[in-house]
Amino acid sequence: MPEGHEVHRFAERQAEAFGGKRVRVDSPNGGFPDAAVLDGRVLREVRAIGKHLGYRFGRDLTVHVHLGQYGDFWEGPQPMPEPKGALRFRMWTSHSWLELRGPTDCSIFSDEAWAKLEQRLGPDPLGPGATARKCPAALFASIGKRKTPIGALLMDQSIVSGIGNIYRAELLYRACIHPDRPGREVSAAELKALWKDTVTLMRDGMKDRRMVTTRPKNRPHPRGVALKEEVHYVYRRQGKPCRVCATEIEMKPMAGRTVYWCPNCQKD
Repeated sequence: MPEGHEVHRFAERQAEAFGGKRVRVDSPNGGFPDAAVLDGRVLREVRAIGKHLGYRFGRDLTVHVHLGQYGDFWEGPQPMPEPKGALRFRMWTSHSWLELRGPTDCSIFSDEAWAKLEQRLGPDPLGPGATARKCPAALFASIGKRKTPIGALLMDQSIVSGIGNIYRAELLYRACIHPDRPGREVSAAELKALWKDTVTLMRDGMKDRRMVTTRPKNRPHPRGVALKEEVHYVYRRQGKPCRVCATEIEMKPMAGRTVYWCPNCQKD
Protein backbone atom coordinates (compact mmCIF):
# COMPACT_ATOMS: atom_id res chain seq x y z
CA MET A 1 0.00 0.00 0.00
CA PRO A 2 1.48 3.38 -0.98
CA GLU A 3 2.25 5.57 2.02
CA GLY A 4 1.65 9.30 2.22
CA HIS A 5 4.87 10.45 0.59
CA GLU A 6 4.12 8.37 -2.52
CA VAL A 7 0.57 9.72 -2.75
CA HIS A 8 1.81 13.30 -2.50
CA ARG A 9 4.40 12.56 -5.17
CA PHE A 10 1.65 11.24 -7.46
CA ALA A 11 -0.32 14.43 -6.89
CA GLU A 12 2.65 16.67 -7.58
CA ARG A 13 3.65 14.90 -10.76
CA GLN A 14 0.10 14.56 -12.11
CA ALA A 15 -0.73 18.21 -11.35
CA GLU A 16 2.27 19.21 -13.44
CA ALA A 17 1.20 16.97 -16.33
CA PHE A 18 -2.58 17.58 -16.30
CA GLY A 19 -3.44 20.49 -14.01
CA GLY A 20 -5.16 23.42 -15.71
CA LYS A 21 -5.58 21.45 -18.93
CA ARG A 22 -8.58 20.11 -20.77
CA VAL A 23 -8.34 16.34 -20.50
CA ARG A 24 -9.92 13.27 -22.01
CA VAL A 25 -11.28 10.68 -19.59
CA ASP A 26 -12.63 7.18 -20.12
CA SER A 27 -13.04 3.82 -18.40
CA PRO A 28 -12.27 1.02 -20.88
CA ASN A 29 -13.73 -1.75 -18.72
CA GLY A 30 -16.62 0.31 -17.32
CA GLY A 31 -15.29 0.25 -13.76
CA PHE A 32 -15.69 4.03 -13.48
CA PRO A 33 -19.15 4.70 -14.93
CA ASP A 34 -18.95 8.50 -14.53
CA ALA A 35 -16.02 8.94 -16.90
CA ALA A 36 -18.24 10.54 -19.57
CA VAL A 37 -19.22 13.31 -17.11
CA LEU A 38 -15.58 14.41 -16.91
CA ASP A 39 -14.45 13.85 -20.47
CA GLY A 40 -13.40 17.13 -22.08
CA ARG A 41 -13.38 19.14 -18.84
CA VAL A 42 -10.50 21.14 -17.38
CA LEU A 43 -8.73 19.46 -14.46
CA ARG A 44 -8.51 22.36 -12.05
CA GLU A 45 -6.52 20.80 -9.21
CA VAL A 46 -4.93 17.60 -7.95
CA ARG A 47 -5.11 17.30 -4.17
CA ALA A 48 -3.46 14.89 -1.76
CA ILE A 49 -4.22 14.31 1.90
CA GLY A 50 -2.79 11.32 3.69
CA LYS A 51 -3.37 8.36 1.40
CA HIS A 52 -6.18 10.02 -0.56
CA LEU A 53 -6.08 11.75 -3.94
CA GLY A 54 -8.63 14.19 -5.31
CA TYR A 55 -8.93 15.35 -8.92
CA ARG A 56 -11.07 18.48 -8.91
CA PHE A 57 -12.93 19.20 -12.14
CA GLY A 58 -15.40 21.73 -10.76
CA ARG A 59 -18.16 22.18 -8.20
CA ASP A 60 -19.16 18.79 -6.76
CA LEU A 61 -16.93 17.05 -9.30
CA THR A 62 -13.87 15.67 -7.51
CA VAL A 63 -12.67 12.21 -8.40
CA HIS A 64 -11.62 10.53 -5.16
CA VAL A 65 -8.94 7.85 -5.43
CA HIS A 66 -7.71 5.61 -2.64
CA LEU A 67 -5.16 3.17 -3.95
CA GLY A 68 -5.49 0.67 -1.10
CA GLN A 69 -3.15 -2.31 -1.16
CA TYR A 70 -3.30 -3.06 -4.87
CA GLY A 71 -3.95 0.22 -6.67
CA ASP A 72 -1.30 1.76 -8.88
CA PHE A 73 -0.77 4.25 -11.69
CA TRP A 74 0.85 3.74 -15.05
CA GLU A 75 1.94 6.98 -16.67
CA GLY A 76 3.89 8.21 -19.67
CA PRO A 77 4.19 10.49 -22.69
CA GLN A 78 2.14 10.01 -25.82
CA PRO A 79 1.48 7.79 -27.70
CA MET A 80 -0.87 6.10 -25.25
CA PRO A 81 -0.80 2.27 -25.19
CA GLU A 82 -3.79 0.14 -26.02
CA PRO A 83 -5.90 -0.60 -22.89
CA LYS A 84 -5.05 -3.89 -21.19
CA GLY A 85 -6.17 -5.70 -18.05
CA ALA A 86 -8.38 -4.33 -15.29
CA LEU A 87 -8.02 -0.68 -16.27
CA ARG A 88 -10.40 1.35 -14.09
CA PHE A 89 -9.75 4.94 -15.14
CA ARG A 90 -7.75 6.63 -17.90
CA MET A 91 -6.91 10.30 -18.45
CA TRP A 92 -4.87 11.92 -21.20
CA THR A 93 -3.90 15.03 -23.14
CA SER A 94 -2.05 15.37 -26.42
CA HIS A 95 1.22 15.03 -24.51
CA SER A 96 0.68 12.74 -21.51
CA TRP A 97 -1.47 9.87 -20.23
CA LEU A 98 -2.14 7.99 -17.01
CA GLU A 99 -3.94 4.76 -16.20
CA LEU A 100 -5.34 3.65 -12.86
CA ARG A 101 -5.66 0.01 -11.90
CA GLY A 102 -6.86 -1.79 -8.77
CA PRO A 103 -7.81 1.06 -6.41
CA THR A 104 -9.94 0.57 -3.32
CA ASP A 105 -12.03 3.53 -4.44
CA CYS A 106 -12.40 5.61 -7.59
CA SER A 107 -15.59 7.65 -7.44
CA ILE A 108 -16.92 11.20 -7.74
CA PHE A 109 -17.17 13.14 -4.48
CA SER A 110 -19.25 16.23 -3.90
CA ASP A 111 -17.55 19.18 -2.24
CA GLU A 112 -19.36 18.23 0.97
CA ALA A 113 -18.10 14.65 0.80
CA TRP A 114 -14.52 15.81 0.28
CA ALA A 115 -14.80 18.23 3.21
CA LYS A 116 -16.05 15.39 5.44
CA LEU A 117 -13.08 13.27 4.36
CA GLU A 118 -10.67 16.03 5.36
CA GLN A 119 -12.44 16.47 8.69
CA ARG A 120 -12.11 12.82 9.67
CA LEU A 121 -8.42 12.57 8.80
CA GLY A 122 -5.64 13.47 11.20
CA PRO A 123 -2.80 15.93 10.55
CA ASP A 124 -0.87 15.25 7.35
CA PRO A 125 2.93 15.54 7.78
CA LEU A 126 3.13 16.62 4.13
CA GLY A 127 0.10 18.89 4.17
CA PRO A 128 0.06 22.67 3.70
CA GLY A 129 1.49 24.38 6.73
CA ALA A 130 2.91 21.21 8.29
CA THR A 131 6.25 21.82 9.93
CA ALA A 132 8.67 19.59 11.79
CA ARG A 133 9.09 22.26 14.43
CA LYS A 134 5.51 22.25 15.69
CA CYS A 135 3.64 19.09 16.62
CA PRO A 136 -0.12 19.55 15.98
CA ALA A 137 -2.22 19.90 19.11
CA ALA A 138 -4.61 17.32 17.64
CA LEU A 139 -1.89 14.69 17.98
CA PHE A 140 -1.62 15.22 21.73
CA ALA A 141 -5.41 15.14 22.06
CA SER A 142 -5.72 11.92 20.01
CA ILE A 143 -2.90 9.95 21.62
CA GLY A 144 -2.34 11.42 25.08
CA LYS A 145 -5.30 9.73 26.84
CA ARG A 146 -5.52 6.47 24.90
CA LYS A 147 -4.80 3.00 26.26
CA THR A 148 -4.44 1.72 22.70
CA PRO A 149 -0.87 0.71 21.74
CA ILE A 150 1.05 3.44 19.95
CA GLY A 151 1.80 0.95 17.16
CA ALA A 152 -1.93 0.73 16.42
CA LEU A 153 -2.58 4.46 16.86
CA LEU A 154 0.01 5.41 14.24
CA MET A 155 -1.87 3.30 11.68
CA ASP A 156 -5.15 5.09 12.46
CA GLN A 157 -5.58 7.67 9.69
CA SER A 158 -7.87 9.75 11.90
CA ILE A 159 -4.84 10.38 14.13
CA VAL A 160 -2.07 10.91 11.57
CA SER A 161 -2.64 10.88 7.81
CA GLY A 162 -0.26 9.02 5.56
CA ILE A 163 1.72 6.78 7.89
CA GLY A 164 1.74 3.17 6.72
CA ASN A 165 3.28 -0.05 7.90
CA ILE A 166 6.88 0.73 6.96
CA TYR A 167 7.01 4.18 8.51
CA ARG A 168 5.16 2.94 11.59
CA ALA A 169 7.82 0.33 12.36
CA GLU A 170 10.77 2.52 11.48
CA LEU A 171 9.59 5.64 13.31
CA LEU A 172 8.99 3.70 16.51
CA TYR A 173 12.40 2.08 16.27
CA ARG A 174 14.13 5.42 15.75
CA ALA A 175 12.24 6.79 18.78
CA CYS A 176 13.11 3.71 20.91
CA ILE A 177 9.40 3.16 21.62
CA HIS A 178 7.93 -0.34 21.82
CA PRO A 179 4.84 -0.68 19.59
CA ASP A 180 2.86 -2.09 22.54
CA ARG A 181 3.32 0.99 24.71
CA PRO A 182 -0.08 2.63 25.38
CA GLY A 183 -0.52 6.01 23.75
CA ARG A 184 -1.05 7.71 27.09
CA GLU A 185 2.41 6.53 28.21
CA VAL A 186 4.16 8.25 25.33
CA SER A 187 5.43 11.54 26.69
CA ALA A 188 4.83 14.93 25.11
CA ALA A 189 8.54 15.18 24.32
CA GLU A 190 8.44 11.79 22.59
CA LEU A 191 5.37 12.78 20.56
CA LYS A 192 7.08 15.98 19.43
CA ALA A 193 10.16 14.01 18.40
CA LEU A 194 7.99 11.44 16.56
CA TRP A 195 6.21 14.17 14.61
CA LYS A 196 9.48 15.88 13.72
CA ASP A 197 10.97 12.59 12.51
CA THR A 198 7.80 11.78 10.55
CA VAL A 199 7.82 15.09 8.67
CA THR A 200 11.54 14.80 7.93
CA LEU A 201 11.52 11.18 6.75
CA MET A 202 8.39 11.53 4.63
CA ARG A 203 9.68 14.68 2.95
CA ASP A 204 12.96 12.91 2.23
CA GLY A 205 11.03 9.93 0.85
CA MET A 206 8.96 12.16 -1.42
CA LYS A 207 12.07 13.88 -2.77
CA ASP A 208 14.30 10.80 -3.10
CA ARG A 209 11.55 8.34 -4.11
CA ARG A 210 12.98 5.90 -1.54
CA MET A 211 12.01 5.09 2.03
CA VAL A 212 15.42 5.27 3.69
CA THR A 213 15.13 5.30 7.48
CA THR A 214 18.58 4.13 8.59
CA ARG A 215 21.27 6.56 9.66
CA PRO A 216 24.56 6.26 7.76
CA LYS A 217 26.50 5.28 10.89
CA ASN A 218 24.27 2.19 11.34
CA ARG A 219 24.77 0.83 7.82
CA PRO A 220 27.42 -1.69 6.77
CA HIS A 221 28.39 0.86 4.10
CA PRO A 222 28.11 4.24 5.86
CA ARG A 223 29.36 6.26 2.91
CA GLY A 224 27.36 7.08 -0.18
CA VAL A 225 23.80 6.06 -1.08
CA ALA A 226 22.18 3.39 1.12
CA LEU A 227 22.02 0.00 -0.57
CA LYS A 228 18.63 -1.69 -0.95
CA GLU A 229 19.35 -4.10 1.93
CA GLU A 230 20.42 -1.22 4.22
CA VAL A 231 17.42 1.11 4.06
CA HIS A 232 15.42 -0.14 7.09
CA TYR A 233 16.12 -0.92 10.73
CA VAL A 234 13.37 -3.44 11.50
CA TYR A 235 10.78 -3.62 8.71
CA ARG A 236 10.72 -7.18 7.32
CA ARG A 237 13.94 -7.97 9.17
CA GLN A 238 12.40 -10.48 11.58
CA GLY A 239 14.97 -12.99 12.84
CA LYS A 240 17.86 -10.80 11.73
CA PRO A 241 20.19 -8.93 14.11
CA CYS A 242 19.41 -5.36 15.06
CA ARG A 243 21.72 -2.96 13.24
CA VAL A 244 22.58 -1.26 16.54
CA CYS A 245 22.59 -3.93 19.28
CA ALA A 246 22.49 -7.25 17.33
CA THR A 247 19.37 -8.47 19.17
CA GLU A 248 17.04 -10.54 16.98
CA ILE A 249 14.23 -8.48 15.42
CA GLU A 250 10.70 -9.65 16.33
CA MET A 251 7.34 -9.36 14.61
CA LYS A 252 3.62 -9.88 15.26
CA PRO A 253 0.21 -8.80 13.91
CA MET A 254 -1.05 -5.37 14.95
CA ALA A 255 -3.82 -3.20 13.49
CA GLY A 256 -4.32 -5.49 10.52
CA ARG A 257 -0.68 -5.54 9.47
CA THR A 258 2.62 -6.93 10.76
CA VAL A 259 4.65 -4.78 13.12
CA TYR A 260 8.40 -5.22 13.64
CA TRP A 261 10.63 -4.14 16.53
CA CYS A 262 13.86 -4.72 18.44
CA PRO A 263 13.11 -6.00 21.97
CA ASN A 264 16.29 -4.42 23.31
CA CYS A 265 16.32 -1.00 21.65
CA GLN A 266 12.54 -0.70 22.12
CA LYS A 267 12.02 -2.11 25.60
CA ASP A 268 8.39 -2.45 26.71
